[in-house]
Amino acid sequence: MSSPRFQVTQEYAVNVMQFVLPVAMDTMEIDSLIEDVLRSLDAKGNEPWVVDLSQVGYMGSSMLGLFVNIRERIRQAGGTLVLCAMSPPLLRIFKTCCLERLFTIAKTRPDALALVSGR
Repeated sequence: MSSPRFQVTQEYAVNVMQFVLPVAMDTMEIDSLIEDVLRSLDAKGNEPWVVDLSQVGYMGSSMLGLFVNIRERIRQAGGTLVLCAMSPPLLRIFKTCCLERLFTIAKTRPDALALVSGR
């Protein structure tokens, strides 16, 4: 599944979700994105996932909430999740909100792929 704001592909039997988010999004666009992202997890929550954030510089509270929801859905289904390629400002946001305690965060996409696939 893909949209202008995210795309899901597979690398080495791992689902990779790549986000491309602008600094500001309106409420309707955020609601639609949340719905689409969660729908993409429905049948594959029990699989390994990497979320690539290299194209994201900022996240507001709605998007941070989405990531907590993504984590919970994957965890409950028995899957694994690693976030990767965060910019320093985005990593600061995660740390300020104490979210780095909830997520496994890798510096690079290859590092994240290795973590979820056991390579």
